[in-house]
Amino acid sequence: MNDRLKKIADLDRVIHEPARLMIAATLYLVKEADFLYLQGQTDLTKGNLSSHLAKLEEAGYVEIEKTYRGKIPMTVCRLTKKGRASFKAYEAALRGALSRVSS
Repeated sequence: MNDRLKKIADLDRVIHEPARLMIAATLYLVKEADFLYLQGQTDLTKGNLSSHLAKLEEAGYVEIEKTYRGKIPMTVCRLTKKGRASFKAYEAALRGALSRVSS
């Protein structure tokens, strides 16, 4: 395999999946976000968003806190330090891989 293309194959698969990439990118830009905000930003169904958040949480990239605002249940999500570092590394690796392919 071409060394330039191999860099793309080496990207973090947890973040690389499009739905998880949207979630991670959104959470990277804010301190935290509730479930409905994430759903609005990503256009994912509740089930899809829940399943992708679970994968990110399992990888240690996202912390999920279930709380209440008054009597209304609320799910708050935030990137962990590991998640922030992984997203930043993913972004750098993707930029590097794409610059190598296009040059």
